[in-house]
Amino acid sequence: MKRKALILGMALAGMTAAPASAQFYLKSKTFGGEPVRGDEPGIGQPLPGATPAELRASLVWNMRAALNVAALQCQFEPTLLTVLNYNATLKDHSVELKGAFDTLTKYFARTAKSKPAGQTALDQFGTRTYSSFVTVGGQLSFCQTAAAIGRDAVFQPRGSFGTLAANRMAELRQTLVGSYGEQALSRMGYIPPRLPRLDPVCWSKKGEWVAKKCGPLVWPTA
Repeated sequence: MKRKALILGMALAGMTAAPASAQFYLKSKTFGGEPVRGDEPGIGQPLPGATPAELRASLVWNMRAALNVAALQCQFEPTLLTVLNYNATLKDHSVELKGAFDTLTKYFARTAKSKPAGQTALDQFGTRTYSSFVTVGGQLSFCQTAAAIGRDAVFQPRGSFGTLAANRMAELRQTLVGSYGEQALSRMGYIPPRLPRLDPVCWSKKGEWVAKKCGPLVWPTA
C-alpha cells in the first residue's frame, strides 16, 4: 500500500505543478507588444467608422474568440487548463462579454444598409474573427501564450477584461506567425503524466502492481 500511496502522491504533485511549468521548447521565444486600441493592422477585423467603445468591444470579442479556439485546439496538453479557464472566463466576465456583443451588434446595424445586411455582417465578423486564430505552424506558441492569458483572465477584476485584451492582443497575434529559429528545432517530446489504475484488482496485498490483471505499469519506477 505504501508503494501505491507513493505513486498517487507523485501523480498528484505532478498534476498540480504542471500548469506553471508546461513547456514545449528548451527556450521559448519571448512575445510582447504595446497595448492596442483595436484598429491597428493585423489586430482584428476592420471596423470603418467605429467609435472607441466599439473598438474596445471588438478587442473583447477577439480575445474571447482566441480563448475559445485555444480551448478547442490545445486540449492535446491538458495541463494548460485552456478549457477550464475559458469556461471560468465566460462565467466571471459574462456581463462585459454580453455588453461587447451588444455593442458590436449595434455597430453593424448602424453601418449596414439594412437590418438583414447588418446581421450578415455580424455573422461574417464572428466567423472571420474565430478563423483568424487557427494556426498550425504556431500552434505550440499560441497555446502556451493563450493559456497564460486565460489564466490571467480568471483573476482579472470583473469589468476589466477589455483592458486585458488591449494589453495582450498584440502578444497573442505574434504567436500565430509560426515557429522561430532555435525554437523550431528544440521541441521537447513532453508527454503528460498518466495516472495508473488505482482500483484494488491491480494491486496485491503487499501493494505491488499485478501486471497479469492490469497489464504493464505505465509509470516511472525507482
